[in-house]
Amino acid sequence: MARHVRKGDSVVVTAGNDRGMVGEILRVIPDEDRVIVQGVNIRVKHLKPSQANPKGGLLRKEMPIHISNVSPVVDGRGTRVRFEAKDDGSKIRVAVRGGKELSQLRGPRRG
Repeated sequence: MARHVRKGDSVVVTAGNDRGMVGEILRVIPDEDRVIVQGVNIRVKHLKPSQANPKGGLLRKEMPIHISNVSPVVDGRGTRVRFEAKDDGSKIRVAVRGGKELSQLRGPRRG
């Protein structure tokens, strides 16, 4: 199934506690329909002191959010995505707002 966002896309969060924040997608988790966005949905884990980390401390980490709660950013605003077929049969993502073509896949697809 085609996804409206990919790793490396700049997205805006449209729902939740971090609504309105903009960040880059670090990872897509297709089995769970979730994405990890840089600087969004930060959670804090308290670490006990250990030999590797004698002082212990706090670990701040981005946690996944549902893919439906993010939209690609075009011209500073979130947009929906339309899929169009090219003449050669390939499928591209096109922003509904402004009609710009969204960035293509950078490398070979792993699947």
